[in-house]
Amino acid sequence: QVQLVESGGGLVQAGDSLRLSCAASGRTFARYTMGWFRQAPGKEREFVGAITWTGATDYYTDSVKGRFTISRGIGKNTVYLEMNSLTPDDTAVYYCAASASYTTTRISEFDYWGQGTQVTVSS
Repeated sequence: QVQLVESGGGLVQAGDSLRLSCAASGRTFARYTMGWFRQAPGKEREFVGAITWTGATDYYTDSVKGRFTISRGIGKNTVYLEMNSLTPDDTAVYYCAASASYTTTRISEFDYWGQGTQVTVSS
């Protein structure tokens, strides 16, 4: 059974940092691009960033560039989302996802999804 399990969410204050983790199991994701998405209340799910299976390329949506960093653990079945300088606009449920496409931002091209972890940033 394929599983992606996110962890590390919580309640923080504006300006704080938080690191989310995503642990993949059930198959090897070494050749999958791993992405992060988020969904705020009343809004559509949006792409946050992703890292290719080689780890050579990571890319982000404009609103998080320079603040968020994605990395892969050794073995490549774990991926991290380091979030710095958080603002209330970053409040959302954050989802980890895996795609067989090398570089994509499209929700439809991510085949596997976690259940999400809540991040709340207070002002």
